[in-house]
Amino acid sequence: MKLLSVNVGRARAVPYTDHPEGVTGIDKRPVRGPVRVAAPGPKGIGGSGLAGDAIASLRHHGGDDQAVYAVAREELDAWQRELGRELPDGVFGENLTTEGLDVSGALIGERWRIGAGVVLEVTSGRVPCRTFQGHMGEERWVKRFTERAAPGAYLRVIEPGEIRAGDPVEIVRRPDHGVTVALQFLAVTTRRDLLPDLLPARETLHPESVAAMDTYLAKYSS
Repeated sequence: MKLLSVNVGRARAVPYTDHPEGVTGIDKRPVRGPVRVAAPGPKGIGGSGLAGDAIASLRHHGGDDQAVYAVAREELDAWQRELGRELPDGVFGENLTTEGLDVSGALIGERWRIGAGVVLEVTSGRVPCRTFQGHMGEERWVKRFTERAAPGAYLRVIEPGEIRAGDPVEIVRRPDHGVTVALQFLAVTTRRDLLPDLLPARETLHPESVAAMDTYLAKYSS
């Protein structure tokens, strides 16, 4: 398991209309050399966990609980075959493109050591938005991506440091609850009835998912 690329983006004008910010950092590109990774601060204030990586909408993206976004190269390859076009590393707006790692099958709270010392913790899957739709330029993209339920993973930074393309990835902690990124994604998108199943992962789950779960339980628990 390793990093194929580390990807960062700068703020660019959105090439389509009806976008609230007018700029986006979704267009990530692989970079050479080491990149500093650290907790960026609370959502709404902190942006990306990667130095030099732009986050245009702090209201929806970035912050400590989604400081880093990872996607498996194997998933990009599957979409590449389906769409009939090349999908380079970073095209989904991911900071890390991995090889040999089941990113969407990772457990909430699972920890990865990357390179010599960086440790990241899985918090949730990525929910697609209209910026992603516009960036990809594919019809019904949000719906298709959601139906696949292989969203890649957001991670928080446990131990900061530097990473670079080619670094090994090691799973150093794997919880025993069985709550995967894919399950969490389904629960907060198309299968709200699955929200109670997230309870065993509450301690390390993204706070927004915790709030959704608590609201559901309060409404439907007898």
